[in-house]
Amino acid sequence: MLTISFTFLTGAWYGFRYMKKYTDQPSNLAMHAVAYVLAYTALIDICMVQNGLIMLVFWEIMAVSAFMLVIFEHQKTETLKAGINYLIQSHVSILLLTLGFMWVKAETGTFDFTALNAYTSVHPGFISVGLFLLFFTGFAVKAGFVPFHTWLPLAHPAAPSHVSGIMSGVIIKIGIYGMFRLISLIHENQTNLGIFIIAVSLLSAVFGIANAAVKLDFKRMLAYCSIENIGIIGIGLGLGMVGLGNENALLAFLGFSGALIHTVNHSLFKSLLFFSAGNVYQQTHTRNMEKLGGLLKKMPVTGSFFLLGSLAIGGLPPFNGFVSEYLIYLGLFNGMSNFTGNAQVILLIGTMASLAVVGGISMLAFTKT
Repeated sequence: MLTISFTFLTGAWYGFRYMKKYTDQPSNLAMHAVAYVLAYTALIDICMVQNGLIMLVFWEIMAVSAFMLVIFEHQKTETLKAGINYLIQSHVSILLLTLGFMWVKAETGTFDFTALNAYTSVHPGFISVGLFLLFFTGFAVKAGFVPFHTWLPLAHPAAPSHVSGIMSGVIIKIGIYGMFRLISLIHENQTNLGIFIIAVSLLSAVFGIANAAVKLDFKRMLAYCSIENIGIIGIGLGLGMVGLGNENALLAFLGFSGALIHTVNHSLFKSLLFFSAGNVYQQTHTRNMEKLGGLLKKMPVTGSFFLLGSLAIGGLPPFNGFVSEYLIYLGLFNGMSNFTGNAQVILLIGTMASLAVVGGISMLAFTKT
């Protein structure tokens, strides 16, 4: 809730000046402001509720208000298409979560979150895994895990830059929040489900940064970097769950704390990068990096802030991105030294190698930018 509040506050502060050029559209601006407040309220309420049905109501408010924020320039066809794509995929997420809560309600008679824990404890096998995958997929669509990522590269460039900042900073993170709630309630098959999360997250991290490195639209590049960082957070989540399954308290601590701290850190440096990108777009009226260059002389403050954000997202010390990624690396080392199964050790070695490659490509992509 603190992360959401801070990012929305900085987004409002930046957006107040960013939207000055649209003063000739008072009704559009008023609707935008209402949608901004609604999105914030819904996100905070999602973090407070303990009932699945009420959470779905707030999830719907969040989805519709975020859609209204994305389509501010609705007179542009590509913006409208991006917004509709986001709205459809948001409702796929809502549908999956609704099916999950209906399943629990039908079996337990209540929508309360604690019923999920009780039901999966009684059915520790296939039913528990199926219910987990249903909820996980619903949250993964919102978070932007591969292959549910396709709305991010469309919605981020289409939205105003302060909206891109809050979408990448906190709106996709509500999917991560949902996964944390899910993990805290399902205590069966934790090792295997953790390995599954690591595998999906690894695919997201590698796919995201590989695409970011070749994009010329700098806001689209930042959108793919969000997919990469969601993958890094997911690796921490998976490690924490594997730690719980193996009763390894240190691994669980390193994995979950790395994921949580990277969630906070990513909201800080990614919103900063999107705000800086918005400055560049407003001054140059293009997002194509091929047409840009030498801006540091004319925009030294924006350039300096973008450099700071680039160093942080690249995971270089002493910036905040290094701290959270270092915890995840420590978790990978801990897992390799404590596991006896060859398959698990090979997965962790592959994850560490891939994470190192992702960091290298990230530095390459941001050096180009």
